[in-house]
Amino acid sequence: MKKSLISLTVGGFGIGMTEFVMMGILPDIARDLQITIPEAGHLISAYALGVVLGAPLLVGIAGNYPPKKILLGLMALFTFCNALSSFAPNYQLMMLTRLLSGLPHGAFFGVGAVVASRLATPGKEAQAISVMFAGLTIANIIGVPLGTYIGHNMSWRITFLIISGVGLITMFSIQQLLPNLPTVGDSNIIKDLKIFTRVEPWLILGITAIGTGGLFAWFSYIAPLLTEVGGFRSDQITWILVLAGVGMAVGNAIAGFTADRLSPIKATALFLLLMAVSLTVVSFIAPFKIPLLVMTFVTGAISFTLGAPIQILMIRAANGSEMLASSVSQAGFNMGNALGAYLGGLPIAAGLGYTSPQWVGAMLALTGFLMSVVVYYRQKNAVRERVLA
Repeated sequence: MKKSLISLTVGGFGIGMTEFVMMGILPDIARDLQITIPEAGHLISAYALGVVLGAPLLVGIAGNYPPKKILLGLMALFTFCNALSSFAPNYQLMMLTRLLSGLPHGAFFGVGAVVASRLATPGKEAQAISVMFAGLTIANIIGVPLGTYIGHNMSWRITFLIISGVGLITMFSIQQLLPNLPTVGDSNIIKDLKIFTRVEPWLILGITAIGTGGLFAWFSYIAPLLTEVGGFRSDQITWILVLAGVGMAVGNAIAGFTADRLSPIKATALFLLLMAVSLTVVSFIAPFKIPLLVMTFVTGAISFTLGAPIQILMIRAANGSEMLASSVSQAGFNMGNALGAYLGGLPIAAGLGYTSPQWVGAMLALTGFLMSVVVYYRQKNAVRERVLA
């Protein structure tokens, strides 16, 4: 791994911690703020909405600056807003701080993915991007379980202060390790948005938002699934999240390798189909502890195979607007976050139990698979037309 990519990994760790620790400490926040679990799930959606809004907005504003300066500014905003979350006195202000904390998320990963691909050895772009996403998986092995443990046993507010500390470390590592890459041409938000006059970027965005919604329908409510259905104690959730995080690390490593060996669209279709199958299995075996633990690892692995191939798909479809397209792709992931958390919470609120989000997730992943098949045949036909021309 190139040393310069470490700073992106550290940033991914901080962002992964603030995004995914919410799932582990959801009951603690709900209890402290005196709200229901489904209402607390809306905090996840608020963060995701911040990502959706912030990704194109912040990249559009900062697009003409060098990538290193953009990343430093985004991480400064991340650090400040997560500190605000730790002091939120009520549900309404917590919603606002989570929205603000999400603003730099998509832009950081979007710009970071373009930087990683520019620093990569030719032919290994997906693997370089997976190094950045490795920060998310490490967060789920170390940061999320640690934050969950602190949330259960001390205070969830301390968890967000720790996340702010990670933001400061990221800023230092970017300053020290990341080279001063030049800007690529002149960024113009109006010109860049023209990529969305074509069908393919919209299809890729749809795959991202709908397909990855399956992951978040599962992971948003994993804590009550484990305790209320699986019969695990609340103090065991931390270690089960470590198991899920190890699975995510394995899946992320597989994703970069597979996307570079196969085409990114083939990898995306395969992984979405596997996700639909995995979530269906979880819904049946949830009452049984050992099978549930096995499927927590497997589902975690499958869930993190999508990041690198989808990111490469969007960058290649960008035609000179890579930073905006890559950031919008991250917005798509968090549309999936919001969609999965919201739709997954509906059957729970209707009294259908904590296994019901798995069925919602399976249908979302299957829909994403079908959309990826459409993109595959569109790409295949486009290649055939170029050959005939």
